[in-house]
Amino acid sequence: MILDHKKVERISKALGDPYRLKIMEMAKSSDGEWMQCACIGSNIELAQSTISHHISQLVDAEILIAEKDGRNAKYKVNKEVLAAYVDFLNQLQG
Repeated sequence: MILDHKKVERISKALGDPYRLKIMEMAKSSDGEWMQCACIGSNIELAQSTISHHISQLVDAEILIAEKDGRNAKYKVNKEVLAAYVDFLNQLQG
């Protein structure tokens, strides 16, 4: 997968927030399994609406995959997109 510059910019902006980085770390630590939304809320001291906004930014950047689970949502890291992002950054080294 090759990312265009707009996609790289969107991912960079999404990862540029400490709360979003923490959400990504929590999703990664779920060992490829789906992470429940309640897990995020219990580990980050923010209003639920703010957490939802951060999750939305990560999902819009396609580095976090969302799936409905009844009335709740669950999330996991999109490893393919993250790998392409890292590849892009590595290419900047020359």
